Amino acid sequence: MSLTHFDKAGQAHMVDVSDKADTDRIAVASCVIRMLPDTLHLIESGTAKKGDVLGIARLAGIMGAKKTSDLIPLCHPLPITKVTVDLTPDATLPGVRIEATVKTTGKTGVEMEALTAASTAALTVYDMCKAVDRGMEISDLKVVLKDGGKSGRYEAKL
Repeated sequence: MSLTHFDKAGQAHMVDVSDKADTDRIAVASCVIRMLPDTLHLIESGTAKKGDVLGIARLAGIMGAKKTSDLIPLCHPLPITKVTVDLTPDATLPGVRIEATVKTTGKTGVEMEALTAASTAALTVYDMCKAVDRGMEISDLKVVLKDGGKSGRYEAKL
């Protein structure tokens, strides 16, 4: 097994995908942000000082997916056809569960875009609530589904 982002001399390079066929591709990534119960209450009640935390975090996640190739040096810019970011308050954490889904039709997958969307949404929740809860913790960032392309389908064991 070899890493695709290194050439035979060990130098980093962008993978050449020009000979790959365009296929429908999807990736889903998830993470959680844990917080104090009072912080979650502020989010759920819509009384956070900076406004609609979940709505703004959703938009930030979508924007993050679109900017992935600007952030990850060897990531291909892709024509993203769909991004959804779902943020679900969960009192058992307490915190918010985040799931990002990204779709495209292209030569390479959208796992990095889904991961970037989920993490950007979580970071936005942190930014909007840090004045009341600096101890929030973002964790469990992972790809839970990837489909399309030569390597086929991957589903994380939950």
